[in-house]
Amino acid sequence: MPTAVFPQNYTVNLPWVESPFFKKELKSANLDPETEKMVTQFAEEGYVVFDPEIDFSVLDEVIASLEEKHLATSNLRIQDAWAYAEAVRQIAIAPKVMDLLRVLYRREPIPFQTLNFKLGTQQRTHSDSIHFHSIPQRFMCGVWVALEDVRDDNGPLHYYPGSQKLPFYDLVDMGLKGTTAQTIEEVYGKTYIKYEDFLEDMIQAQGLKKSILNMKKGQAIIWSANLLHGGEKIKTPGATRYSQVTHYFFEDCVYYTPLRSDATLDKLFIRQIMNIATRKVVENKYMDQTLNQAHEGYPLRFTVPKTLLSLSRLIPAPVKKILKR
Repeated sequence: MPTAVFPQNYTVNLPWVESPFFKKELKSANLDPETEKMVTQFAEEGYVVFDPEIDFSVLDEVIASLEEKHLATSNLRIQDAWAYAEAVRQIAIAPKVMDLLRVLYRREPIPFQTLNFKLGTQQRTHSDSIHFHSIPQRFMCGVWVALEDVRDDNGPLHYYPGSQKLPFYDLVDMGLKGTTAQTIEEVYGKTYIKYEDFLEDMIQAQGLKKSILNMKKGQAIIWSANLLHGGEKIKTPGATRYSQVTHYFFEDCVYYTPLRSDATLDKLFIRQIMNIATRKVVENKYMDQTLNQAHEGYPLRFTVPKTLLSLSRLIPAPVKKILKR
């Protein structure tokens, strides 16, 4: 696979695989035939399956190191085990994964979250964009690695090829407010269920066709942020489906959570992410300008009373400038 070269001038401020100029840019990309095939499939269908060339000993170490955690929790997933399980981190920063992401997105990938599973999630269809979004949009993806064989009976993934080309449906498109819910429990117990219901109806209305993915141990799939996907039912009770998902943003973006945001009300739920590769916090950037916000959540805003505004003519210009800032 060739070393990724990041163009200095983007034709449009989107991942080139999501750009309306993709076919034109592909002609001058000078990719080898295998890489061009993967890039084209990702652009057209929103996913690509490949061999990340991760040694099976690393996969087995992940399962062994997290087994006690899996037994001790009722949650289906273990989040951010990379912080204490080095094998989990090695999957997240696997060289072939990082290299392919550089080719697909033409920006430096930032692994920021890991999720480890023992069982299939049986999760309803969703798009990662509702959880993780960026400005500019669509600079996010997920990479799912099978730690054992995935079959029809142990809860394989399902996805809708080409669905990443649909618009990103924000909560406002469904008549919902992201800031109405006061707790995480309320977000997922009310708002998110309505979002899932909307997608189910939309899929039927659009006549989208579902595909089911069986994978061999060690294989990986990269999916676009807006690709609709979920988990199939577990047909064999108790069957395991060990796997790891790593979520990636890309450099020089603003990272936020649409599920908890109302941008029009100036309430964008900003994420503070850590780069798993460097173990350093990543700055949120808008057009090369760093956001002046050091906390996760909504920007802090102060409303100036009208009585003080009426006295603004008495405030010296230098002081007024400081107050505005």
